[in-house]
Parts: sequence; structure tokens; C-alpha cells
Amino acid sequence: MIAVLSLLALILAGVVGLYAASSAVRPARESATVLPYESGLVPQQHAVSRYHTRWYAVTVLFLAFDMEMIFMYPWAVVVADMGTTAVVEMFGFLTILLVGVTYVWREGALRWT
Repeated sequence: MIAVLSLLALILAGVVGLYAASSAVRPARESATVLPYESGLVPQQHAVSRYHTRWYAVTVLFLAFDMEMIFMYPWAVVVADMGTTAVVEMFGFLTILLVGVTYVWREGALRWT
């Protein structure tokens, strides 16, 4: 019983010692409303600053190519077994993606100047 109590006291002393060491070496705390949560850097701009609208079109372009890759790899495995229906379905899917890419191209997201 004494061994268990001494082990618990040693653990408690270790936890208190670590908290004391942590508070001794950390920098002074600033107001919680100024600093971002756990990033360590002071923010350079307001948190709700707006993005340029070009980035929404770039996001659509990324999602189009991302979805294409996600669905084409498994499709390539089963296309031989399923036959022409799989090819027709994939071309339908690629047509839908082409509509998204055409929209992004028309919006000018592919021009980087």
C-alpha cells in the first residue's frame, strides 16, 4: 500500500513540476482576442477578410480534376468486365466535368496574369 501511495505522490510531483516548468519558460500571454488559437503567430489581417473571386473558380477547377481522378481509377479496373455501359457512363461523367472546366475557363481562372 505504501508503494502505491509513494508512486502516486511521485506522479503528482512530476505533473506539478512539468506545469511549473512550462509556466516558467513560456512567453508572456497576450489577450486571447488578439492571438489566433494555437498558431503562435500574430495575425496580419482580419480573420474575415475577403478572398478574390478568382479563387472560387480555381476551386471548381481543382474539384473537377480531383473528382475525375477519384472515379477514373476504380473505373479502369472494372471497365473490361462491365463493357460498353461503363464507357458510356464515364463519358457522361466526363461531360459533366467538362461543363465545370468550361465555366472556369470562361471566368478566366486559367489566366494567371
